[in-house]
Amino acid sequence: MVTASDRSVVDFRLSPGNYHDAPQGRQLLSTIRRDDNHRFLIMDKAYEGDNTRNLAICLGYIPIVPPKSDRKDPWEYDKQLYKKRNEIERYFLRIKRFRRIFTRYDKLDIMFTGFILFAMVIDTIISVNRL
Repeated sequence: MVTASDRSVVDFRLSPGNYHDAPQGRQLLSTIRRDDNHRFLIMDKAYEGDNTRNLAICLGYIPIVPPKSDRKDPWEYDKQLYKKRNEIERYFLRIKRFRRIFTRYDKLDIMFTGFILFAMVIDTIISVNRL
């Protein structure tokens, strides 16, 4: 999932449970259009591979991702900015409040995707009503 904040999703894709997220993340990253206001790309350690970071740089982003502890040549990253990643994690938690999404009852991806979209709409309505 690519988000612009803890309240707005740019795009998302489903991947098989036995696949690594990084190839899907690179595919998704290649399809979105970069906004000039969003220069930084805050990523989970699952996306810290050279391929993903190089793609992010080529697309004009500044990747903010900590290196894995076993990296031979670790890099510096903005630790304060990386703390904002918790906003995305909070978004996932809000979406997973819906039991049907949390437990994934649906066998078909199209049905599961539909309920994810439904949960996103409900989450948006709830957050707007709180303002």
